[in-house]
Amino acid sequence: MYIYNVTINVDESIHDEWLKWINTHIPAVLATGRFTSAILTQVLVDEEMGGITYSVQYRAKSRKDLDDYYQFDADKLRNDSKHFNGKFVAFRTELKIINEF
Repeated sequence: MYIYNVTINVDESIHDEWLKWINTHIPAVLATGRFTSAILTQVLVDEEMGGITYSVQYRAKSRKDLDDYYQFDADKLRNDSKHFNGKFVAFRTELKIINEF
């Protein structure tokens, strides 16, 4: 199992609009069939740069599902956020689950 983590720092000037958007964006990502579930969390840190930080963690059953997402879906879905350009920063991390307790 893999986790595709997207951490996003959102400028406060677009926060409310962005939060509504992300709650429609996550189901669109899940609708690709590449992920089994997702969780949206707020990161509880004070950023020097300001803004509010979130993490979205998508679970994928296999490396192939994750690779297929990148190949077939990621560009289009990332484009959906272009109206927020310049008002958020995102970075992505892949994690492989070794064990769950």
